[in-house]
Amino acid sequence: MESCDEADVSTFKPGAQAAPWVSCAHGHQSWTQNTKRAAGAGPEAAQRLIGMVREQTAAVPREAVPPPLRFEVLKQRADFIAASRAQRQVTPSLVLQARQRGEGEADDGVMRVGFTCSKKVGNAVARNRAKRRLREAARATLPFEGRHGWDYVLIGRAENTASLPFHRLIDDLRRAIAKVHNR
Repeated sequence: MESCDEADVSTFKPGAQAAPWVSCAHGHQSWTQNTKRAAGAGPEAAQRLIGMVREQTAAVPREAVPPPLRFEVLKQRADFIAASRAQRQVTPSLVLQARQRGEGEADDGVMRVGFTCSKKVGNAVARNRAKRRLREAARATLPFEGRHGWDYVLIGRAENTASLPFHRLIDDLRRAIAKVHNR
């Protein structure tokens, strides 16, 4: 008769088993509270990082960086509609609508910026990604290129806003702002 290494499951005696894991409201109670962290983890690492950033920014002369222009985010539908009736500049990665606010409107020396993406851009995840990229491009460009008393609306375009390299998105926004202001 052949020897077989297989055994019937019922022949094994159950050994000690770990209790099933159930999350607790105040953390896992069996973990030790005084475990040591890895070296460099925690608040000490963040302080060193902040110190390095301060050293790098201290090397840049203050005259080289213009004071940042403030801008607020457009939220009212009427502001978006007013901008849609004004100047428009189309680039491969975005559409820029810009208008100078009139004298009857509140002008406290602030630029206002709106961001929008239609369902043509894609599902909610794609639209939010495109809007995040537009917000970062606006933060990098408008303090240097924008003007006080203007409203800007950045509209994402299908596929291009989310997929083009970020430097191309910024270049497109700079060119669009320059064309709007040179008219």
